[in-house]
Amino acid sequence: MRKLICCYFLLAASLALGIASPATWIRINQLGYLHANVKVAVLLSQESAWDSSFVVKHAPTGRIVYEGEGIRTHAERWGMQTALRLSFTRLMEPGEYYIESNGTRSPSFRIDAQVYDGSADFILHYMRQQRCGYNPYVEAECHPHDGYIVDHPTRTGEKIDVRGGWHDASDYLQYLATSANATFQMLFAWQQTPDKTIFRDEYDAAGSKGSNGIPDILDEIRWGLDWMLRMNPDSAVMFNQIADDRDHAGIRLPHQDGVDYGWGAGQGWPVYFITGQPQGLGEHKNRTTGVSSSAGKFASAFALGAEVFKETDPDWAAMLQKRSVEALGFAEAIPGTIQTACLRSSYFYEEDNYVDDIELAAATHYHLSGDSYWKEKADYWGQLEEVTPWMELGRARHYQFYPFVNLGHYYLSRLADPAIREKYTGYMKQGLQCLAERAC
Repeated sequence: MRKLICCYFLLAASLALGIASPATWIRINQLGYLHANVKVAVLLSQESAWDSSFVVKHAPTGRIVYEGEGIRTHAERWGMQTALRLSFTRLMEPGEYYIESNGTRSPSFRIDAQVYDGSADFILHYMRQQRCGYNPYVEAECHPHDGYIVDHPTRTGEKIDVRGGWHDASDYLQYLATSANATFQMLFAWQQTPDKTIFRDEYDAAGSKGSNGIPDILDEIRWGLDWMLRMNPDSAVMFNQIADDRDHAGIRLPHQDGVDYGWGAGQGWPVYFITGQPQGLGEHKNRTTGVSSSAGKFASAFALGAEVFKETDPDWAAMLQKRSVEALGFAEAIPGTIQTACLRSSYFYEEDNYVDDIELAAATHYHLSGDSYWKEKADYWGQLEEVTPWMELGRARHYQFYPFVNLGHYYLSRLADPAIREKYTGYMKQGLQCLAERAC
């Protein structure tokens, strides 16, 4: 967070001094490149019609080690005049390099067999930075008064404990959709990694420096699941977000958040009850049609959490499995999508599909239990959306088809049943083919 504040001050200072922003950029893989893998950088420019040649130089000496010709591509898709793909796959010698083309130099990067070492834990720095409740970066509690129920037919204004989770993208709203997906993605990464030793243990459960005998990714997963349980305190009682666009009130540290939502400055934040109907406390309403998109995300994260923690904490895992079944039943009972709510403007997450969420929840249950009932249910919902819509359409409104990838299809494509395996492998290939044809 301190680094973020510094960035804002540096940006303001550069504007005040009249420092011009560059018109040309070379984008590289900032982690680096494995020596035998495809290696591509991208030149983007606001200027037109240039030389397509480029060189790769050895960073310590400035010696040219590779020369190539860039391939022109669709600059207008980036809002640019020129776009070049710069391929240097044939450069395999380990070392530190940079690219030069048309008077522009890229950041330095490495070619190395170890470039991805530690990357599994790198994103956890961001997750810890965005923690709500105790935030280890500022070493203080934030948003201790979360929150007050809104949009409930009988409980509006009631205080509820929904502390925890993560802030959303450097502001202080919290959304179930993004947090549940982040939790599932971390669970999925853990589950899909055979060698668990690549995950480090350098932080404790509170996110502070120091080992606690538990891989840091599991600490972060549990932080997310604990918050999701608070946001789903009963089988048909779910909450979809904390705060709204009144939060957009300037730069401030999380423990100094003093926005007044009607309970006093910094004294409480609205917690939006899932109604299954269009929502918005002011003139702006979203287009919610049901509960499935969020209820399905609750269900899939709880189910995968039950699988991951069944050996280390069997009682908690059993509770997660029970809550997952209840959430999935709720998702099917009131089918439709949930969109986030706003007040000051018409800015909200416009999720418009939900069958992928139910499919994933059912597929995760099958992975957990092996009960064919869940396989049949996952297959039923999966066939209703063969390809994630944005892949076919080539467009999407704000979060319209979140989370943009259907891991339910992946689970079903891995089954022993050859008919289901081939069907869902085919669906995934169909989606990728749509992207490949559009990219040509």
